[in-house]
Amino acid sequence: MGLPRYARNDNYISINQRFLSLSFLSPEATARFISANIPSRTIPVTQIMVPWHEIDSVFLDMDGTLLDLHFDNHFWRELVPARYAEANRLDLDTAKSRLYARFRDKEGTMEWYCVEYWSRELALDIAGLKEEIDYLIAVHGHVIEFLDGTRRAGKRTVLVTNAHSKSLALKMARTGLRSHFDALICAHDFGYPKEDLRFWKELERREPFDPETTLFVDDSLPVLRTARRYGIRHLLAVRRPDSRSPPREIDEFPAIDSFEEIIPARNSPEYENH
Repeated sequence: MGLPRYARNDNYISINQRFLSLSFLSPEATARFISANIPSRTIPVTQIMVPWHEIDSVFLDMDGTLLDLHFDNHFWRELVPARYAEANRLDLDTAKSRLYARFRDKEGTMEWYCVEYWSRELALDIAGLKEEIDYLIAVHGHVIEFLDGTRRAGKRTVLVTNAHSKSLALKMARTGLRSHFDALICAHDFGYPKEDLRFWKELERREPFDPETTLFVDDSLPVLRTARRYGIRHLLAVRRPDSRSPPREIDEFPAIDSFEEIIPARNSPEYENH
C-alpha cells in the first residue's frame, strides 16, 4: 500500500517508491525519512515519533525544554558575571573567566542548580537577580497546546526539573503553566539531580510510573542518558533549547525542533476517549 496523495506533485511518486523500498526500517528511521521528504503539514509526525497508544506517563523538563533557555543562559553568562565583577572590583572578562570555571566544576551536581548555594558562594542575591530579568522568561512555541493535548489524551503529565524551588516558583508564576500539569517534581526535594540514578528511584517512589510506558523529554543529553540507564523507553531530546542559538545536531536520541511535531492527534483513540 502506497502513501496517500497529499499533494498533486509527481515528486510524491518517487518518494513513495523510495519509502516502499525502505519499509524494513525502524520507526525512528522511517520518521526521519518522512520528515526529510514530505512537508510536516501533510503528515502528522506525531504518529511516527511517539507511539501514544504505548504511553501512560509524560515527564517533561522545564528549562530549555518547555521554557526558552535564553533566560538562564543570559542570567549565568552575562548578568551574574556583571554583578560579580561590580561587587569584587573586577573587569568583566576576569569575572567571567573565574565564574565559568567554577560553574563547570559543579555541572551535573545538585549545587549547580541551587540558588542558595550560589548566593552563599558568590555573595549575591541570586533569586533577586532572577526577578530583575523575569521578563526574559518565555515558553517555547506550541508547549501549552502539547500539554493540554497529552492530558486530554489521558496521559499523566508531570514536570520534572532540576531547578531550585525558588526558580520553579518564579517561572510558574511568570508563565502560568502550573495548571497544565498533573504534578510538579523538583529534584531538590530528593537531594539528587536527574543526572543521578538515585533521582529516578526516588521519583518512582513519589510518582509511580512504568519506565516501559513513559515518555521523557529533556534538552540535556547527560540527563537523557541517565534516564535511558534507568530503563525509560521513550526518550526525546530538544534541538534548540535557546531560541537565540542555532539548532544542535543530535544523533544519540530522537529529537524535536518543536512540540508541534508530537502533539497527540485529535483523531487518535486516546484523545477521543478522554
